[in-house]
Amino acid sequence: MHIPRGAFILLMGPSGSGKTTLLNLIGGLDRPTAGTITIEGQQLTTMSGRKLTALRRRIGFIFQSFALMPTASAYENVELGLRLSGGLPRKQWDARIRRCLGVVGLTAWIHHRPYEMSGGQQQRVAIARALAIHPRIILADEPTGDLDTKTGEHILKLLRALADHEGVTLVMSTHDPAATAFATHLYQLRDGQIAAQETYL
Repeated sequence: MHIPRGAFILLMGPSGSGKTTLLNLIGGLDRPTAGTITIEGQQLTTMSGRKLTALRRRIGFIFQSFALMPTASAYENVELGLRLSGGLPRKQWDARIRRCLGVVGLTAWIHHRPYEMSGGQQQRVAIARALAIHPRIILADEPTGDLDTKTGEHILKLLRALADHEGVTLVMSTHDPAATAFATHLYQLRDGQIAAQETYL
């Protein structure tokens, strides 16, 4: 499996087919029992723990459940991502946070907390948090799974725009066939194996 820079990859398949496991392997959260994973010439399977941690700090993660701090504002949730990654000088945080929240259309919601937002707005905060660390890759596990059709489509359009205009490589697991309209590549998984693949223009 080869993932080109700037691609929007979909992983599809039934529950238990290995979508989340593959995301965890790419993100360095799990170690493979066989085979190799190479990101920009670096082989994850032979990396030290310290180097693997440094790599993970350059990968953005988006979850179905949003994983936001409930008492923190949109601004503070994105700030937390920067604090944990440690990759950007603190004096640049404010501008980066505001830019990323602007990219996802939440400038007016910068001081609102998750409970004051819709599900789509919360997911956009999660996307801004992932984008803020200047990631090489964003890994998204069912990011539209808890959203209605219209909101899910908006999130998919936003993710595709990140691939097209921010140079981010996206790998996303989903059960939603509508997502194929936004992807550059599709991998169908079954029982931990790639059963089929397609490339879109």
